[in-house]
Amino acid sequence: MEIKIRFPGNKKVSAEFDGYTVLTDQPKSEGGDGSAPAPFDLFLASIGTCAGYVVSAFCEKRGIPTKEIELVQKMEWDETKHLFSKISIEILLPKDFPEKYRSSLISAANLCSVKKHILNPPQFEIETKSRPE
Repeated sequence: MEIKIRFPGNKKVSAEFDGYTVLTDQPKSEGGDGSAPAPFDLFLASIGTCAGYVVSAFCEKRGIPTKEIELVQKMEWDETKHLFSKISIEILLPKDFPEKYRSSLISAANLCSVKKHILNPPQFEIETKSRPE
């Protein structure tokens, strides 16, 4: 997979891949226009949406409606490290959700590929090259 990163202006940065363009910006307090989520906000949202996709697929496979299911993701900030020290996801279920699937739903949410990559991070390599003429 290849993603092209471009700079459309001010603090905006775009990522182009598979026919999509994902735009990011910085908040006004950081000199941006506040016109799009910041890159780190998209990272955090990818954790919850990935878990949400797996929860949705789990329910769909079993014929369980997802209309009243909601995931709430919360982060705890570590002032010393200046990083989030804990990310929690609550899966809010309707009262009639089958009890027999509750623990399996948690197991399914834990299969999220974004979480797997955080727990088993890839190697990072950054280099510079001259643009072809």
